[in-house]
Amino acid sequence: MNVYPIFLNDLEGRRCVVFGGGHEGERKARELLDLGAAVVLISPEATAPLQDLAAAGRLTWLRRTYRPGDLQDAFLTIVSETNPEATAPIWEEARARNVLINAMDDVPHCTFVAGSVVRQGPLVLSISTSGCAPALSVRLRQRFEHEFGPAYARFLHWMRALREPMATHIPDFETRRARWYALVDGDILDLLAAGREQEAYDRLVAIVGPEVAAALSPSEAPAEVPAEATADLP
Repeated sequence: MNVYPIFLNDLEGRRCVVFGGGHEGERKARELLDLGAAVVLISPEATAPLQDLAAAGRLTWLRRTYRPGDLQDAFLTIVSETNPEATAPIWEEARARNVLINAMDDVPHCTFVAGSVVRQGPLVLSISTSGCAPALSVRLRQRFEHEFGPAYARFLHWMRALREPMATHIPDFETRRARWYALVDGDILDLLAAGREQEAYDRLVAIVGPEVAAALSPSEAPAEVPAEATADLP
């Protein structure tokens, strides 16, 4: 299976249908809800957390199996239980309506596959073995979750805040590009990972200048330590 890697954008308010109310269905439904999708769960049974989400109005739960027409106005659908025979009519409707479909562990009934995902704030890494060894995808995800820790989320929040002021205060493209690479290639990430946030921030200021760094809100910049609090420190 050859795949084209892609990230879907703007699921806000889009109808996404999940078949199967087990733990995999719960995981997929939560991921879609986190992205703002309008989730419809179709399953005779559901996990307790899914029932709670339905009771709270977070998703719509239809307590039955598939019926023709379930994918009307849908953007994508996920079949979270492995049953190719039951999936076949869902696949046919999805194809007829141009709805994206992912049937777990059933590649012939998929127009897209979802890789193992690592998230740290804005950083999203998706790993696929093109269906050859899903277990390897899981192990790689576990490895990368350790390697790409919370420091990356903090760093990227800083970078996002700097994009507009960098363009405003450093209009020359080559100079601006050099500053971006200096931020990425320096030791700011290492300092953040070590918990030395003030030093990381100082490095950032040294690279981009105080005018650009001023764009960081108080919640993004390290808290100032009062002078009297450090008077007795070596």
